Amino acid sequence: MTEPPFIKGLDLSQIFYEEAVRPILGRHFPGLPHSAALIGTGSEVLGFDTPQSRDHDWGPRTMLFLSEDDHARHHEQIDQILSQELPAEIRGYPTKLEYHEDGLMQYRVLILTVRGFAQSILTFDPSGDIRVADWLSIPEYRLLMFTAGRVFHDGLEELEPLRAKLHYYPHDVWLYMLAAQWQRISQEEPFMGRCGQVKDELGSRLVAARLVRDLMRLCFLMEQTYTPYIKWFGTAFGRLDCANTLLPAFLRVFESRSWQEREKHLTTAYEFVAGMHNDLGITEPLSTKVSQFYLRPFFVIQAERFVKAIRAAITSEDVRALPEHLGAVDQFVDSTDALNEPVWSKELYK
Repeated sequence: MTEPPFIKGLDLSQIFYEEAVRPILGRHFPGLPHSAALIGTGSEVLGFDTPQSRDHDWGPRTMLFLSEDDHARHHEQIDQILSQELPAEIRGYPTKLEYHEDGLMQYRVLILTVRGFAQSILTFDPSGDIRVADWLSIPEYRLLMFTAGRVFHDGLEELEPLRAKLHYYPHDVWLYMLAAQWQRISQEEPFMGRCGQVKDELGSRLVAARLVRDLMRLCFLMEQTYTPYIKWFGTAFGRLDCANTLLPAFLRVFESRSWQEREKHLTTAYEFVAGMHNDLGITEPLSTKVSQFYLRPFFVIQAERFVKAIRAAITSEDVRALPEHLGAVDQFVDSTDALNEPVWSKELYK
């Protein structure tokens, strides 16, 4: 069988809601306040899905949000009616999808409450005050899960305000994370050359790769954009404003066959990112030029200068009381399993 033309998942799901789900709701529950969206998990939520994505866990789906009272009264009946009346396909794509985990076929309209869904993603209720510990203990990709995607209809007038509230970190939390990211660079910037100097080519390349990754994360922070998980990290970086300059430099770092050549391309990146820092206007301008590391033949950006200047700009006492260079949880934890269970990390910020 010939597959239908590829439609981006967000667009297909909006069509599914508008042409299939919403008319059924209108017939059986006229006037029922609700919101509808596609947020949360899935490459299509980030807009990164391609025809390859169709091989599993992809297809028309929507999330239907009801008030707490309406959810308790109506969700079972709505679920039953949708299962009976939804069309078999939309735009040539079946509306019943196979769940990758167990192989069951079923339509995918999740009937939720805004608060319940938010707590399942974030582990706290974002409708109230959000503590510093809440911001820092949640991996960025989870904040992205809630703020990416698309809201098709917000009749409850709850979903869009919450997404706006979580759009990005509060100012001083952001500064704290920026300083922590510069600190990571400060701790390793001379090691690429030192490894190369003692003929450890593998070590030199490995340190260079770590520095590139840390510079990329720093750029996400500077452009105030949440980072996705590793599969889409490079793709999302390519959409940042800085990518036109930095992507070629980073690729040349990886292509370099000597530590001296690697250093040249890292220098391009360091000096450009230092200029990005100055453009933020959060500290007095700092020199954007690399300089020699003590008496050794290595040139570095002296990242600790940025750490000190940014930390001096933090005024929140709650933020200043945090562990000095810890940063947010995914600045020091690199385990997928640990990041998938963010509740434990709140203890670190008490």
